[in-house]
Amino acid sequence: MSEFRIHHDVNELLGLLNVRGEDGAEVYIDLLQKNRTPYVTSTVSIHSAKVKIAEHSKTPEDFLRKYDELKSKNARNLDPLVYLLSKLTEDKETLKFLQQNAKERSEISANATSSTTSYNIPATSSKMSMHELEELRKKLGNVTASTAVPQSSEVIRKMLRDRHNKKNPTQPNPVFPNWVYDRPALIGDFIPSPTPVGDPVVAIGTMPLASQEQALVEDLLYVLIGVDGRDITAQPVLGRQSRSFIVDHSLDISIKELVNRILPVASCYSTITRFTEEKSSFEYGQVNHALTAAMRTLVKEYLILITQLEHLHRQGMISLQKLWFYIQPTMRTMEILASIATSVDKGECMGGSTLSLLHDRTFNYTGDSQAQELCLYLTKAASVPYFEILEKWIYRGIIKDPYSEFMVEEHELQKEKIQEDYNDKYWDQRYTIVQHRIPAFLQKMADKILNTGKYLNVVRECGRDVTCPDAKEVLYTLKERAYVEQIEKAYYYASKVLLDFLMEEKELVSRLRSIKHYFLMDKGDFFVHFMDLTEEELKKPVDDIIPPRLEALLELALRMSTANTDPFKDDLKIDLMPHDVITQLLRVLAIDTKQEKAIINAEPTEVSLSGLEAFSFDYIVKWPLSLIINRKALTRYQMLFRHMFYCKHVERLLCNVWISNKAAKQYSLHSAKWFAAAFALRQRMLNFVQNIQYYMMFEVMEPTWHIMENNLKSASNIDDVLCHHTSFLDNCLKDCMLTNPELLRIFSKLMSVCVMFTNCMERVTQSIRIDSEIKRLTLEHGTMEGSLAPSKRTEEAEKKRLASKFLAEHVDALQSDSGFEGTISKFDSNFSTLLLDLLDKVSIYSTNDCEHSMINIIYRLDFNGFYTERLERMAIERSQKSAA
Repeated sequence: MSEFRIHHDVNELLGLLNVRGEDGAEVYIDLLQKNRTPYVTSTVSIHSAKVKIAEHSKTPEDFLRKYDELKSKNARNLDPLVYLLSKLTEDKETLKFLQQNAKERSEISANATSSTTSYNIPATSSKMSMHELEELRKKLGNVTASTAVPQSSEVIRKMLRDRHNKKNPTQPNPVFPNWVYDRPALIGDFIPSPTPVGDPVVAIGTMPLASQEQALVEDLLYVLIGVDGRDITAQPVLGRQSRSFIVDHSLDISIKELVNRILPVASCYSTITRFTEEKSSFEYGQVNHALTAAMRTLVKEYLILITQLEHLHRQGMISLQKLWFYIQPTMRTMEILASIATSVDKGECMGGSTLSLLHDRTFNYTGDSQAQELCLYLTKAASVPYFEILEKWIYRGIIKDPYSEFMVEEHELQKEKIQEDYNDKYWDQRYTIVQHRIPAFLQKMADKILNTGKYLNVVRECGRDVTCPDAKEVLYTLKERAYVEQIEKAYYYASKVLLDFLMEEKELVSRLRSIKHYFLMDKGDFFVHFMDLTEEELKKPVDDIIPPRLEALLELALRMSTANTDPFKDDLKIDLMPHDVITQLLRVLAIDTKQEKAIINAEPTEVSLSGLEAFSFDYIVKWPLSLIINRKALTRYQMLFRHMFYCKHVERLLCNVWISNKAAKQYSLHSAKWFAAAFALRQRMLNFVQNIQYYMMFEVMEPTWHIMENNLKSASNIDDVLCHHTSFLDNCLKDCMLTNPELLRIFSKLMSVCVMFTNCMERVTQSIRIDSEIKRLTLEHGTMEGSLAPSKRTEEAEKKRLASKFLAEHVDALQSDSGFEGTISKFDSNFSTLLLDLLDKVSIYSTNDCEHSMINIIYRLDFNGFYTERLERMAIERSQKSAA
């Protein structure tokens, strides 16, 4: 049982028992997981469990009757439940609590019933009128009729037909004409006579014993084939009851006793006949049709026996004792057939559940070879249509299940919507397993059966007809290994066919490499070209950007770089997202948490996104590769790309600041120390961004990618490929700090500080650009006048010196007025605080959660131990707080 299922069941049990503990469900779940052991379901343990419960029960007969009833209905997990109840009988404290809880719940339900249901019964002192008496009689009659009378066969057939037609509106079930059910003479069972038969002229009890015996033999031969005799008549049956008979009371007691021993055979024949007639209707499915056909074959042998006995009777060669002797072997067969028919009827079994019941019966008769052989014959016959559906599924990937009996159910889902759905809905829900339709002998192979057909179905939907070369007829046998081997062969073939189809013909690995080039920024020259071309366009608000222009620039960048050699480059597209990457990630991480509603319902910010914040790539993937590279996977790739792309953008901004700062170094500025502080901070920021990028690209993505590639080479089926690909993306997101909201927020603030710093430095260096403009004008002037005289050159140099001095004084004045010193100091303080906070949190998570790959960030950013002392101080303060 999965952890989720345990959690769900514990919560439901606590709710039913109305338990409100302080510890909650977690304590009980931990205890269950630590102490769970495989339950014992052998015959001995179940028998002893039944005995133990019966001993502690006030009404053991009712308990045993209920157990037999549920067993006959093929109730799943009945034996484990009985074993659990037997263990509960030993725990006095739990029993006491359950009794008290049951008493409280019954009182609550009684109060609720009395408040909602009321009958207007007059007071006992007053007399009831005839009208009131009739009303009360009708009400009581309706209640008793609705609870006691079983549903008729016609109602059940209609219910099954409606259920089938609802699931398969295009393939309605065929229906027998009404006269099949309206003419009782067509059925081989007893016909209820509309008028009672008159008393015989001579009572049989007055006849000699020999005459009585001969008359009873003739009557029995009629009764054994479903026809009333003169002195033995069948009673009408209600629902699923066994048929009983009335024997003339004047009959000699010794003959009557022998007749009563033979009559159960006639009762079994009646049960079997009614069962075969009812289950032959289309609504009950092919498995039940096959079972009734096998039973008819056995009943035919039984009728031949009766015919032979009648022949002997006509020759005067059979007595009642001989009849009893000849009927002995058939009696056991008819009992087993009637028992199976009753169990299937009570359990309302169809398809796999019928086969499970037959399989269990076959194993239960292990000590009785003849009974086991009979059940084996029935199971083999009933399993033929089921195995035919199974063969088509595991050998060709086709489901042909007109009566909804097969364990795999098909749902109408369109594969074209895989690119839109943020889940694996098509792969997980197009074909699903229906638990109650799984035969007990195929329970262990259910998942392989499901996957085998799914794999072949994918290839078939691509227009290729596939048939397993090892296809053989699957036959039921007590040796499970026989059909298990056939299913396993089909599974390995289907896995290989689909895997080879995706890997070789559809070039899955090449597609993944193509995605890696763009989404994981594998092609450096392409991104340099692309960011140079789109820099001005992406600075605009997202509403002002023209997507076709971006597409054209993307095309140009692809053609001008090494990405031009990628055969799948035309599948790369531009996508402008409605949220920035941090908001998108926080929304995803808030799913199924307390913050989910708050984040979803939060009002959108008034600040419009820039093109750079909204920019992302998208990728066109067609069937069947969309099973692997689905929308869920592409969204993860987009998150990684947007994160990396923004880091690359911040790095370019800091590099532009570095270029601008180069122009200021040629002046002997009085405020050089403040510029030095700004240059040092810029270098620290650049070092941080570049090291973070290096860590993500070369210490997370590349090693994880190589692990995935090696795993794909050894993958044996498409589920392994899906698992490896999902694991790769999950590990990348986790190690790049994109799955931890706390780290994500700190990182986002660090990036914001870097961007604000670059904007500040750009404003400061704008005035310095005046110098470059003066230089350009000077050079142009010198070029126009040609070579100047020495005196003129001296004059020009003096002008340049004076201009530089004026510029330096202008910048000094600017910085003193704007408080440049305080601004740089504030940026430095914010950046250092956030960086230390990030390193501290990374240290905590890498230690507590065993995420050792994250520790590499600290090694890279604190390579010379600059932050070590402060980090240790923070750790000591944290431990002191926790101790206090």
